[in-house]
Amino acid sequence: MTILEAIIQGIVQGITEFLPVSSSGHLALYQHFTGMAPESSTFVMAVLHLGTLLAVFIAFYKTIWELIKEAFNMLGDIFTLKFTLKNMNLNRKMIMMLIVATIPLLILIPFKSIYDNIVRQGSLIILGACFLFTSTVLFLADRKDHGRKAIKEMKYGNALFIGFFQALAIFPGVSRSGSTISSSLIAGFSKEFAVKFSFILGIPAILGGSLIEIKDALEVGSNLEILPMLVGFIAAALSGFLSIKAIAWLVKTDKYKVFAIYTLIVGLATVVLGIVQAL
Repeated sequence: MTILEAIIQGIVQGITEFLPVSSSGHLALYQHFTGMAPESSTFVMAVLHLGTLLAVFIAFYKTIWELIKEAFNMLGDIFTLKFTLKNMNLNRKMIMMLIVATIPLLILIPFKSIYDNIVRQGSLIILGACFLFTSTVLFLADRKDHGRKAIKEMKYGNALFIGFFQALAIFPGVSRSGSTISSSLIAGFSKEFAVKFSFILGIPAILGGSLIEIKDALEVGSNLEILPMLVGFIAAALSGFLSIKAIAWLVKTDKYKVFAIYTLIVGLATVVLGIVQAL
């Protein structure tokens, strides 16, 4: 992979990771038409995901730092048998909700490799169907009345509901940010909280998925140059940070529908291409 290709993929990853259009789906399309080897594409996507993960830490460093400190306090209470689910402060409740929302992802992870193999074998029809699912979720969120709930009003059922939509995003073409932000809005949460919860919830998913993909790629003997990977990582981090700021503004200003239309067009085009290639 050349440095230019690394920059292009890094920018694509950074922009599409947080905009509700599916970064993995766009990279799958890019790699499908450029003929990138499966083991190489796995390693590339993992490194680029780590770049966007850095963007999340930079954008929400204050909130993340508060959660990290509270996590240590919570562990101390657990070891001293002082932990209780009653009367939790808001940071501790946020941690508990993030843990509960991650459970559905752990259940669906074993199915990811099956879907990835189907897409790598050229099934653009299934990839397109996942884009169309993203479009449907975005349309439903756009039609929902504006909510005002935040972490104080959040229930465990809400966390599982949002977590279920995040779990579906293990399939390329289903947007993680689009699914989690939309499900939060559908559940009646405010736009500001929906964006924050979505991106922080994505930290364990992105980190865990990236480490697994790197491990798998190394086991099959990926041979990639360090410099292009580093350049792609930086490009993903920078474009990802700008993307986070953009989506926060777009959700707040009710311009979310444009992504529903975009993913609808991409989904239909991908399905048609898949049908043509299958003939």
